[in-house]
Amino acid sequence: MANIKERLAKDGTKRFTCDIRLKGYPPQRATFKRLTDAKKWIQDTESAIREGRHFKTIESKKHTLADLVERYCTEYLPNNKDRTYSEREQKERTQKLNFWNDKIGYLVLAEITPQLISQHLEAMPQSNATVTKYLKNLSHAFSIAVKKWGWISENPVLKVTTPAQPKGRVRFLDNEERAKLLEACKESKNSILYPCVVLALATGMRQGELMGLKWQDVDLQRGVIILHETKNGERRRVPVSGLALELLKEHAKVRRIDTPLLFPSSRKPQQPIELKKSWLNALAKAEIDNFHWHDLRHCTASYLAMDGASLAEIAEVLGHKTLSMVKRYAHLSDGHISNVVASMNRKIFGGAA
Repeated sequence: MANIKERLAKDGTKRFTCDIRLKGYPPQRATFKRLTDAKKWIQDTESAIREGRHFKTIESKKHTLADLVERYCTEYLPNNKDRTYSEREQKERTQKLNFWNDKIGYLVLAEITPQLISQHLEAMPQSNATVTKYLKNLSHAFSIAVKKWGWISENPVLKVTTPAQPKGRVRFLDNEERAKLLEACKESKNSILYPCVVLALATGMRQGELMGLKWQDVDLQRGVIILHETKNGERRRVPVSGLALELLKEHAKVRRIDTPLLFPSSRKPQQPIELKKSWLNALAKAEIDNFHWHDLRHCTASYLAMDGASLAEIAEVLGHKTLSMVKRYAHLSDGHISNVVASMNRKIFGGAA
């Protein structure tokens, strides 16, 4: 039910105050100078209330982006029950969201449009891949505001065109490079470097996953490691065999008792060891250019592809939920694909393929 009351303002002009009272909803009131505006407000507001749009709009005008970033970073990230975010990932997301906070944090959520977001994206000097990460973090924060808090009715980032992505990097070591690097790591003054590089090559684990390993998650008898904190938020079972398993067993013989970590810092045993200096020295000694630690993961995937593993199998080893991330290795398994096609042809046509 709605009604309009006419009154005179101090300057003698007319004012029209509207009251809307619908059962089950808080009363709404607004004042206008023109009767036509008052009637339109009643019509639009009643319709929005019945369709469940009105109060969401109010929330989007009460909260700024700064409010959203603060709640997301201090409440959602550290306490989310659906997925555990590592301290490193929380820090990275907070840093990227603070960029948006600095640019448009003062705006209420209702004022943030896809066009506004796009303008700031276009002004960013970083690569498209980096810009996309900033966009994805903002999008997830908005999604939480939509689904969990009811602060806004839709996510404006979903209407923003994602920057074109470069082809995924595929840099892997050939047999000669791999031998030279492993030899340089073995001769390093840092005795932990060699087993870590071997383990990274043998399993495809990310550096953060490797450095965060705890003895309670390692089963040397079965040759299995369980990763509880991964990038996609799911636990992953990592098989370990051959040289990598032998080195782990040797390493277990000198296990420190003051820390649960496999590879702790000598000075701060509750923190992982820092390998950057030793790693760069080993690369220089092996005369290997344009190669990063993360490329060890590309090596694992590439070797699997060349050994005939399917894309689905590579994705499972690396811990990817979809095949899109491993399609970059498809060209390395052309021989395997050709064999599959040849086998199919022999079965349906007979004779030689």
